[in-house]
Amino acid sequence: MSVFDWIEQAKQLDADGLEMYEGFFTSLEDAYIDDVASAIQEAGFEMPMLCCSPDFTNPSPEKRLQTVAYQQQMIQVAHRLGGPGVVCRVLSGQRWPEITREEGLKYAADGIQACLPLAMELGVTLGLENHYKDGYWLYAEFAQKMDVFLDLLDLITENGNFGVQFDPSNAVVAGDDPVELLRRVANRVVSMHASDRFLVPGATLEDLKHAEGSAGYAAILKHGVTGQGLNDYAAIFTILRDVGYSGWISIEDGMNGMDEMAESLAFLRRSVEHYWGKSV
Repeated sequence: MSVFDWIEQAKQLDADGLEMYEGFFTSLEDAYIDDVASAIQEAGFEMPMLCCSPDFTNPSPEKRLQTVAYQQQMIQVAHRLGGPGVVCRVLSGQRWPEITREEGLKYAADGIQACLPLAMELGVTLGLENHYKDGYWLYAEFAQKMDVFLDLLDLITENGNFGVQFDPSNAVVAGDDPVELLRRVANRVVSMHASDRFLVPGATLEDLKHAEGSAGYAAILKHGVTGQGLNDYAAIFTILRDVGYSGWISIEDGMNGMDEMAESLAFLRRSVEHYWGKSV
């Protein structure tokens, strides 16, 4: 479906905003993006975050420069869709087999820092996600593992336009404890994906490693209703509440239909009321 079809269909959901993904768009021309922004607003939604997947770790210096230029363009798109305060997701890049850990950390940090001046100018916040793998990538996220992710965060100068886009399910997929990761980064969280993922019966996290080198998500990895998987949302929401988190929490669900997405949203409504003491 087109992004406009999705916006229309989403009206049935009890949501306040619609997160966008760069792959939704058939054009990046101002007029087209303005049409998308108008459709979102007319449907009664805000646009809190644009999910982008820059490959800052590409072994080619030329492609890394192209990635920075493209990400800067996407920061402008995010601003056009959501205005000041919007989050634009960034990633480290792919875990290319020919780059070392030190090279990957440098490339990713350099790429993100090259985008920060424009983000600051427009009032856009860059959110680095502890990601698994973009749907178009061959290799998993370079900073997928917690130790690499934390090292990358340490390399990026602290400022008000950069933080963490936290996804607990991606920590599970990485073989890390999402609650432990959140404790380490809670003060830097600027947005969150409330998701739950499930492995098909008989599959293990070790099996995911065999999907390296093929495009897209592994077939053994499935999305499901938020709050019904392995994530300890009681601990997660308690930590976020205790650090005063007041940003967006996005439902990442819907692979099995709108009914499951509605269930996820109902879970989130109950959770926010319980842990933050308010209805949103």
